[in-house]
Amino acid sequence: MLKELGPEDRLRLLRFVCAFAWADLEVGEAERDFVQRLVKALALTSAEVQAVEKWLKSPPRPEEIDPQDIPEEQRELVLLAAAAVVSTDGKLSSREAENLKLLEQLLTGDDSTEEWEAPTETEDLDMG
Repeated sequence: MLKELGPEDRLRLLRFVCAFAWADLEVGEAERDFVQRLVKALALTSAEVQAVEKWLKSPPRPEEIDPQDIPEEQRELVLLAAAAVVSTDGKLSSREAENLKLLEQLLTGDDSTEEWEAPTETEDLDMG
């Protein structure tokens, strides 16, 4: 699925991933490494890499990460990638879990109040 994304889709995915990397108000080494692996898998241009580096230094602005802008066929991928980046350090803070549940609700329309659990496998990202 990653290799099928166009330039706009790749940047949208990475904006969400970087925003979620900031969910606990810091981007740790494990999260940064995850983003770098994703950047490599997506074969970004140098301009796109610069944009991602900027988002790792300072989170994307809220208006840049509207879940309604995500095409329906990419929503599961964005949710999986967001879950992967916040769980990559082995810790899922309550803020990260709340943000993931909110994203899931916005993307799927599921408004259940069950506690959100991050997936343990990220092979679906196919980061090669």
